[in-house]
Amino acid sequence: MPAGPRSTSAPPARAITPKGQRIAAEYLKRILTARVYDVARETALEPARELSRRLGNPVLLKREDQQPVFSFKLRGAYNKMVHLDAATLSRGVICASAGNHAQGVALAARRLGCRAVIVMPVTTPRLKVDAVHARGAEVVLQGDSYSDAHAHAVELQQQQDLSFVHPFDDPDVIAGQGTVAMEILRQHQGPLDAIFVAVGGGGLVSGMAAYIKAVRPEVRVIGVQTVDSDAMLRSVERGRRVRLADVGLFSDGTAVKLVGEETFRVARTLVDEFVRVDTDAVCAAIKDVFQDTRSVLEPAGALGVAAIKQYVATHKLKGHTLVAVTGGANMNFDRLRFVAERAEFGEQREALFAVTIPEVKGSFKHFCELIGPRSVTEFNYRISDARVAHVFVGLAIQRRDEAGRIARHFERQGFATLDLTDDELAKGHVRHMVGGHSELARDERLFRFEFPERPGALMRFLAAMHPGWNISLFHYRNQGADYGRILVGLQVPRSDEPAFEAFLRSLAYPFVDETHNPVAGLFLG
Repeated sequence: MPAGPRSTSAPPARAITPKGQRIAAEYLKRILTARVYDVARETALEPARELSRRLGNPVLLKREDQQPVFSFKLRGAYNKMVHLDAATLSRGVICASAGNHAQGVALAARRLGCRAVIVMPVTTPRLKVDAVHARGAEVVLQGDSYSDAHAHAVELQQQQDLSFVHPFDDPDVIAGQGTVAMEILRQHQGPLDAIFVAVGGGGLVSGMAAYIKAVRPEVRVIGVQTVDSDAMLRSVERGRRVRLADVGLFSDGTAVKLVGEETFRVARTLVDEFVRVDTDAVCAAIKDVFQDTRSVLEPAGALGVAAIKQYVATHKLKGHTLVAVTGGANMNFDRLRFVAERAEFGEQREALFAVTIPEVKGSFKHFCELIGPRSVTEFNYRISDARVAHVFVGLAIQRRDEAGRIARHFERQGFATLDLTDDELAKGHVRHMVGGHSELARDERLFRFEFPERPGALMRFLAAMHPGWNISLFHYRNQGADYGRILVGLQVPRSDEPAFEAFLRSLAYPFVDETHNPVAGLFLG
């Protein structure tokens, strides 16, 4: 993909110090002679065409999610184990891992014919635990993070005289991971501005930085961490290794409390920069890669893509060639619903609001008219006060600054509005909890409707409704389908039953009367 006109506001690569040159040279031979291809394959470096078009910069994906264990980790694990002598190997190996390194060790052990014990945090996705079992390794679940699992693995190592295969803090492991950079520079010999690498304990970024700075020092190496698991970034900033009290578990593959001594030595000297990304940005990056490749990355595998998007926006780049290492695809299927929901925030495509409207006839319809042609992503309302109504609403947007403009528009029309787009409580919990019992919901009829997912469907419903019938409950969430599922509570006097039945028939929307559903009685009546 041609780079096109360039902007040059990105900082240049840092100058390599004599110490950095020594470290790079020290690792160059190790990487060139690493034994990885007995089990690993040279993965593709392919363009992310849609993402490149949107960002105005050629973006290339180094597809380490295509490895036999769906992660780069088998490179370092095998390179370490194949260098053990026969006597050591015969006693067996042990490692601590959040999942991907574990699979690499298990595959290597099967290939080399030795015993493997894997200590994994109890928070490890079931998919990864099952994958390790399937490769014949023994699994021990211990602790909430990698660091907890590591401490237990050290105890077992001493008790059972096993050889420890560290997931990152070992020169052979670092060298094995460095072969990823060797492939990238061989596969792309043209202009290359920056390579973005996810960082947990630092093995991958250290190995890649060592090779790149030895061969093409002008290429920037940028390490990426999540905002709640940023041990390497904090360590580099303070000039010493920093142990985090807690780590976020969404990106479980990079949830490390304390980085390695060797990885810290290498990374602080050779990595050009470290950046943080948040959960919403990672979810959006998973979606970006899916749209370009139809592959689903795990959160740690998408950090590089999230950082590229953030970096391009921060530095206003155009025409720069950028690479992200898609480090893994061991994603729990159940996590996809969270990813899909939060991707809209990461893409800055959804805004959330709490809007207060007067509890008078016609105000609900007037508020919907103010929304206009915008797509509604969520609408929650339950009658609770005789004077005012509090509505929780989500709207599709194109840019983050639209949320403020929409809030001000509602305010000018007399509707007090709170912008909740960046509120974690609203995004994670409150949106699912709006509703409940109400003493004001007399003569309430409860219906489930299926509306066509197109602009104007809600207004058609409201326009056909008798002005004397009050909406006492409204719940809608965009499910990504061609139709929307909506729950509506209507206060209909008994004398209006014939007219109400005629109204239902006139809508031509599929519906189910849920008024006497016992669940409605327990939680909504």
